[in-house]
Amino acid sequence: MKLPDLAPDIGLDTGGDWPLHGLAEDMRPALAKALARGPAALATIVALGDGGPRPVGAQMVFGQALRAGFLSGGCIEADVEDHARASLADGAPRRLVYGEGSPWPDIRLLCGARIEILVERLDPDDPAARALLALAAARIPATWISDGQRRSCVPASDAVAPWPGAFVRRFDPAPRLVVFGGDPTALAVASLGAQSGFETTLVRPKGPVAPPPLPGVAYRRDAPAAALDAVGLDPWTAVAVCGHDLDIDHAALLAALPSPAPYVGLLGARRRLGERLARLRADGVAEADLAKLRAPIGLDLGGKAPFEVAVAVIGEIMATRHGQPALARRKA
Repeated sequence: MKLPDLAPDIGLDTGGDWPLHGLAEDMRPALAKALARGPAALATIVALGDGGPRPVGAQMVFGQALRAGFLSGGCIEADVEDHARASLADGAPRRLVYGEGSPWPDIRLLCGARIEILVERLDPDDPAARALLALAAARIPATWISDGQRRSCVPASDAVAPWPGAFVRRFDPAPRLVVFGGDPTALAVASLGAQSGFETTLVRPKGPVAPPPLPGVAYRRDAPAAALDAVGLDPWTAVAVCGHDLDIDHAALLAALPSPAPYVGLLGARRRLGERLARLRADGVAEADLAKLRAPIGLDLGGKAPFEVAVAVIGEIMATRHGQPALARRKA
């Protein structure tokens, strides 16, 4: 079975003076690239004591001329890579401890944390790794269970009990963002979304044939309902309606609000919101679906320049995704 290509190159690094390898959070694209070249080493934080800059479950991937991710902000990455390369050579997993109880007291953690890391070698034909990447490509949540030697990966809906000494990590589908519009604000939202790790699509019905020159941003020109149907709306997809055409905006909201997408935002003046809500109600949108509409879109950060609005929008989407309490909303 061919490994799925999940992988934009953001967050991959083959060396250099700047830690570009730490820009990506989701290590599945890097793992897919690494396994396409040969064996890979996966390093995962499995336990923490007294805090730490990265959470349990944070990962790095090491492969042929490839590394991605970060685990501490620079204190331990080089040493972890040495152990990962050794694991690639001999196939044996490692349990690494840094901070209190570490056998390497010369490696100091400025945060004072205790970090325990599992390093395991994955071969290209590893069934669990293949299952993880296949589930990611199908946008199905996955449960990964491993002790470094024995591992399993199944859909998260399956009930599988971990065995003693195994670490369990859930993988959700990659976050996606659909942005409607073609003005500088829409372009800024789409650009920042892609840079923030969202699989981003800009939709501009009947827009220019040439796509916008935005790295990592896909482009569609079809009608709102058709575009959203093609992208697919699920619980890990956000929709930001940032156009200036009332009919296109309305069509996008009609398709997005009843969907499983947890975030639907609308750019526009607060004084026009009442009539827009009335039109949606008249077209049959239920109150429960209207309740998730974020309008005006974005957190209230005080700015209205394109990238200021983009920061407010991406911040609100992230707050929604991470279950944060209601935050200040943008003013009209």
